[in-house]
Amino acid sequence: MSQPREIAPGATYLITRRVLRRHFLFRPDAAMNQFLVYALAVAARRYGVEVHALCAMSTHLHLVVTDVQGVLPRFLQFFHRIVALGTKVLRKWEGPVWDHEATSVVRLLTRAAVVEKIAYVLANPVAAGLVRNSREWPGAKVDVGEIGHAVLHAARPSAYLDPENPQWPQEATLPLALPPIIEQDAAEAFRREILAELERQEALAHAEVERQGLRFFGAERASNVSPYQRATSFEALLGRNPTFAVGREQGGAWQTAAASVRAFRATYRAALERWRAGVRSAVFPVGTWWMRMFHGVSVNDVVLVV
Repeated sequence: MSQPREIAPGATYLITRRVLRRHFLFRPDAAMNQFLVYALAVAARRYGVEVHALCAMSTHLHLVVTDVQGVLPRFLQFFHRIVALGTKVLRKWEGPVWDHEATSVVRLLTRAAVVEKIAYVLANPVAAGLVRNSREWPGAKVDVGEIGHAVLHAARPSAYLDPENPQWPQEATLPLALPPIIEQDAAEAFRREILAELERQEALAHAEVERQGLRFFGAERASNVSPYQRATSFEALLGRNPTFAVGREQGGAWQTAAASVRAFRATYRAALERWRAGVRSAVFPVGTWWMRMFHGVSVNDVVLVV
């Protein structure tokens, strides 16, 4: 049984989801980039989600978003479904698109965590040994300078989406918002922090490639690889899947966050036990989503303080 997750309006997350068996179904070509940006733009607008960073790798997707309205599960369900159906058409793929493991959802609780995870998303093609600089990656992505003022545009793809259906506009736009933890007048300093962290992570990737005596794969080769091939590099399975991040050197922030998660889970389980025993007046902690949406349980309006 999975752990209960607090869904809080205004929370910022790092989202990662992987392709089945690491096939290159999201190979960076024009059609796939267009579909991913369009689907993300439509999904974000539909559910009021703000997008801060994006990097589409051939085998997985990374996003950093803020769930303004507290509807993250709905957003992910819609976005991932549309991406899967569109990919089936684009790649003439008959099987499942997504890996069987659950989507990784990491709540970013501090400014440091937001900076580090955005840099992590953007540095991913370099860390994977694909390109020497993140700007060279030909997949759908965001550059540091675009965060907070740029808008991505994508025309409606011809694959899968019905042009007669009004939910699929002729063009979709995706504003790249600042995270709510960052004030507008601090945007430039925030981007400089991300850039410095990105350079740090890229330098580590360069050192690792050199240590292993390898060469970067290259953007052109990555764009031409068969989408039906699979990644063969080692990847640990069933590793640790964190639910939150606070960033490096954040003092007691990790302990405080961990205590908050434990308190939420304990309160949730106690309420669930009462509800299963037939006590329909059981009150669940604020942030309860599934039981509230599908069973209409009562939710406490007081935030847990630990």
